[in-house]
Amino acid sequence: MSRTDERVPPCDSSPASSVEPYGHGLRLCAWDPESDADVEAWLRGRTDPDFRRWNNPLVWDASFEGARESLRRRAESDAEGTTVAFRITDAESGATLGQVGLSGIDAHMRRAVVGYWVLPEARGRRVATRALDLAARWTFAELGIHRLELDHVVGHTASCRIAELCGFSYEGLMRGAAFAEESRQEFRDAHLHARLATDPTPEGIR
Repeated sequence: MSRTDERVPPCDSSPASSVEPYGHGLRLCAWDPESDADVEAWLRGRTDPDFRRWNNPLVWDASFEGARESLRRRAESDAEGTTVAFRITDAESGATLGQVGLSGIDAHMRRAVVGYWVLPEARGRRVATRALDLAARWTFAELGIHRLELDHVVGHTASCRIAELCGFSYEGLMRGAAFAEESRQEFRDAHLHARLATDPTPEGIR
């Protein structure tokens, strides 16, 4: 993964690190809460039925301005160093494809949690696999993280497969670790995966 390549257009805004992660035909950029295009993509991604099936994020106003405020709050937590949110873009066209980001960053324990989503029109192109591997490599190299965790609700076989392809070993079942779909009164189980900085680097991701 090269850090300087004149053939790859730069992002419009800088990510949490001065190094813009790119490779596998992707570039990871910072989200810009003041960009209407970024807000629209953020809103579509988080209100997409497939996203909502597997994720139950904190309640927020599912309007354009509500999405902008959500993105602003995420930018604030990025600035505080507790999260890192990347807009997944096509390295050639610059089109937004989805989101990959870190949460629960613990600098003392050198641990963090990674998650992602992909816009409907970008699915079926291995975007999630390529972005997850790219983000993991960046996290280990730039943030000094040792343990990167990934969890998904039981039954989400696509996420399980992506995790394993990217070197996130399955570590066990977490009972009642996630809210049920469209409910905060019921819970569902989740699978825990993790990749260490010292684990072998996955090969063959394109």
